[in-house]
Amino acid sequence: MRGHDWINTSLPDELILEIFRRLDAKLSRDACSLVCKRWLSLDRFSRSTLRIGASGNPDLFMKLLARRFHNVNSIDIDERLSVSVPVHLGRRRSGDQWTLTPIKFCSSIEKDAPDDDQYESYCLSDAGLSALGDGFPNLQRLSLIWCSNISSAGLTFIAHKCSFLKSLDLQGCYVGDQGLEAIGKHCRHLEDLNLRFCEGLTDVGLVELAQGCGKSLMSLGIAACARITDVALEAVGCHCKSLTSLSLDSEFIHNNGVLAVARGCPQLKVLKLQCINVTDEALIDVGNRCLSLEFLALYSFQRFTDKGLQAIGDGCKKLKNLTLSDCYFLSDKGLEGIARGCKELKHLEVNGCHNIGTLGLEAIGRSCLNLTELALLYCQRIGNHALVEVGRGCKFLQALHLVDCSSIEDDAICSIAEGCRNLKKIHIRRCYEIGNRGIVAVGKYCKSLTDLSLRFCDRVGDEALIAIGQGCSLQHLDVSGCSQVGDTGIIAIARGCPDLTHLEVTVLQNLGDMAMVELGEGCPLLKEIVLSHCRHITDVGLTHLAKNCVMLESCHMVYCPGISAAGVATIVSSCPNIKKVLVEKWKVSERTKRRAGSVISYLCVDL
Repeated sequence: MRGHDWINTSLPDELILEIFRRLDAKLSRDACSLVCKRWLSLDRFSRSTLRIGASGNPDLFMKLLARRFHNVNSIDIDERLSVSVPVHLGRRRSGDQWTLTPIKFCSSIEKDAPDDDQYESYCLSDAGLSALGDGFPNLQRLSLIWCSNISSAGLTFIAHKCSFLKSLDLQGCYVGDQGLEAIGKHCRHLEDLNLRFCEGLTDVGLVELAQGCGKSLMSLGIAACARITDVALEAVGCHCKSLTSLSLDSEFIHNNGVLAVARGCPQLKVLKLQCINVTDEALIDVGNRCLSLEFLALYSFQRFTDKGLQAIGDGCKKLKNLTLSDCYFLSDKGLEGIARGCKELKHLEVNGCHNIGTLGLEAIGRSCLNLTELALLYCQRIGNHALVEVGRGCKFLQALHLVDCSSIEDDAICSIAEGCRNLKKIHIRRCYEIGNRGIVAVGKYCKSLTDLSLRFCDRVGDEALIAIGQGCSLQHLDVSGCSQVGDTGIIAIARGCPDLTHLEVTVLQNLGDMAMVELGEGCPLLKEIVLSHCRHITDVGLTHLAKNCVMLESCHMVYCPGISAAGVATIVSSCPNIKKVLVEKWKVSERTKRRAGSVISYLCVDL
């Protein structure tokens, strides 16, 4: 009945809250909260997560949030986001309502630039942590990313007030040992701790934390902490028996630390190491003792050989994910050891391991039949026959990444396409021996493909894209730098892939307005397009694109001489969802700046 509020008079709070919980998009929740005061109150009551960037006077901001959102148990604060429009917090006339009043922020090059004390007011301090602890005593997850103005005093207050804390991320925070000790003493339910780039910490703080909450700790990350050594890891191995995930990036960690964790944490499932002083001795112990290991990533190992990797293959039968990056002393023998022992392997990445060649990957193709993702980056010695074996054996492969693999040719791609028909993603970059024949095979056999990237593969042309358009329904396509691709290929994509949402066609000198017209007519779901350095695209083509692609959110069009200020204005005015336009500054008129200055980004910024 017109004029009657059936929802508010008939539905109880519990049912409206359940409806709110089932709304996935934040914008939908925000829109519902504006309907009436009751819905606003219920929405605030139902919110469990807050995500906050850098903001003006964040300490007062914490008090405001605490007063409005009472059931929040997860807070993410990330101060890597620049402070461009800080705010003042003041009271409304009604008394207990707070409002945010924008103020102008002066850049450091202006005459009236704020001094250091003013700038610090835009960073969360211990006072803000105090307000956070008082306002959210049931907090379970707290992330403080690059909050450089907090100290151990604020962290100690959090430890006292938020004893139910389970996850703590202190990346880039210069906190000391006293704060970490307090966390270990009072937060006995802590499960996840990230200490990346916490340069103020030493062994003392981590040892105290391990002794305090080691029984519950399950995940630990350490990077660039110069004063954390093997002593701290020995305490972790002694007290953290439930540890399942460890990430280490340190030149000050040696064998003793990794050995202590391997011997003391038998439930370890995830191990990521970038420790140049760790040798085969430690990896052999990991292989012998960490029998539940499922994820192993080894970065920049210079004292690690095939012996360590063979031990992993012999002992870690449950290994599913392996990343080898810049491990110069590994060869085919190490990868063959993995193939013999790790039959459940699903993800393999080999990056810059220059001594690994065709034989090692052939062994993977013959033995690891459950492989779903393969990434080969800067592998000059891996040839066609390796991917032929993968195509024969790995029928469940869904993603293939190739970067700078100069020995991979069309024969390899044809074998992969014919044998791995479940492929959904193919990313190839600077593989100059791959041309039309391989990609035509992909279009013929890989009907599930939705994501294709062929960056700077200059032997790929229109013939390949015609086959893709006829055989696949792409959502993402990147053919940047494929100099033989022109209007014909992109038109085939536009006619055959109506679900296309992301397109990159940078540096295509043969691409013109006809392709833009067809994209506008055939791809109404397009959200992002990158067409920089396309000399033959003009305002005419851009107008046709913008007319029909009303869902467009991002458009990059720098160094396109045929696009003028009129074309930029067309994109801004015709696409209601536009969020980012990257263009030269001189192509933006004053009217466009007034209308959509917040969505325009410039290639060059005046100093």
